[in-house]
Amino acid sequence: MDLNTIETVVEAPSRAEQSVWQAGDAWLAGGTWLFSEPQPELRRLIDVRGFGWAPFKTDADGLEIAATCTLARLVEIPTPAEWTATSLLDQCRQALLSSFKVWNEATVGGNLCLALPAGSMISLMASLDGVCTIWTREGGDRQVMATDFVTGPRRNVLRPGELLRSITLPASALRCHTAFRRISPAPQGRSAALVIGRRSPDDGAFVLTVTASTVRPVRLAFRGVPGPGELHAALEQAIPPELYHRDVHGAPAWRRHMTLRFAEEIRSELSSLGGRGR
Repeated sequence: MDLNTIETVVEAPSRAEQSVWQAGDAWLAGGTWLFSEPQPELRRLIDVRGFGWAPFKTDADGLEIAATCTLARLVEIPTPAEWTATSLLDQCRQALLSSFKVWNEATVGGNLCLALPAGSMISLMASLDGVCTIWTREGGDRQVMATDFVTGPRRNVLRPGELLRSITLPASALRCHTAFRRISPAPQGRSAALVIGRRSPDDGAFVLTVTASTVRPVRLAFRGVPGPGELHAALEQAIPPELYHRDVHGAPAWRRHMTLRFAEEIRSELSSLGGRGR
């Protein structure tokens, strides 16, 4: 869609653009949402791809993914064999059910910043203890856990003019065994519940992350694999009825049912691995 109110496009930005941020400005990355509907309030677009960030970087500490990394590039990331959790990179990408055209334009950061409950990059980053680095308007940066970055449908922690720079996934999470469950009411529909579990090969710690069925990510951590009753009670306490999302893709009661069902399936699957912890 043409945005006929745009007067300026900054193709080679610097951080100075943040200090003069004003109403009518917008960051532009892949643009798959920005150009999908009218944006009459916008006057200036700042193309963050002009910063030239490398899409990803790996080292012994983990994986850093630039906000401008496209969904297509996710599966090109070379990772050590012991990073078994990287199977989630493609599982979460596939959960978006987009065409290859969208995958080659849409960005990881854009999916997080849009903050839709069904945003599967939110699921990916929250489930692997992602840490978001945010550039502030004053020229510094701050870190926010991915589980806290999204605060509700279409809401996140970014202040006016702030920019998501990257998300870092620690090696300790990437070494975990994982289990993935997702459902949509239609074969090509938006995720209505997406639950990811992981279990550490080091100490048996178990982490369950709920997204899509809830208005924001919910993370539960246990020292070992919990029993069925313990997990059920923890989920009921962590997710009150008002936290379940309601839209045309599923009623809250059904989303709750599927969340509890997937959680138990994941608990059972990961408990069968044996190892340390209970």
